[in-house]
Amino acid sequence: MRLAILLLLASTLCFAGSWSGFLVDSNCYASEQSNVNKDSSTVDRDMGMEVRYCSPNTDTKIFAVVLPDWDSLKLDSAGNARAAELVRRTSKQRLFAVTVTGDLNHDTVKVDSLSANR
Repeated sequence: MRLAILLLLASTLCFAGSWSGFLVDSNCYASEQSNVNKDSSTVDRDMGMEVRYCSPNTDTKIFAVVLPDWDSLKLDSAGNARAAELVRRTSKQRLFAVTVTGDLNHDTVKVDSLSANR
């Protein structure tokens, strides 16, 4: 019984941190990631084009941050609201380099702060 409780608590732990990358439309980027040949690698793909293609606009509601290794982290609802505000304020920008801090739970960040990198 104690072991089960310990495992349950360990699986719900969050990891605080800070991540930098490019802000993208989460749904678009997930679609682009899944729309590949099973045998292809990131070497065979233009990952920069995927980031540019999925650049958010003022209609985007769900965001993610693409890390330098091309993995992505989804943002929680508060992070999505902050990202939407950032995009709205700088809507003429094509690529959004950002730093996000917060707690990581699986592949979603509970956002404490989101800032644009200059």
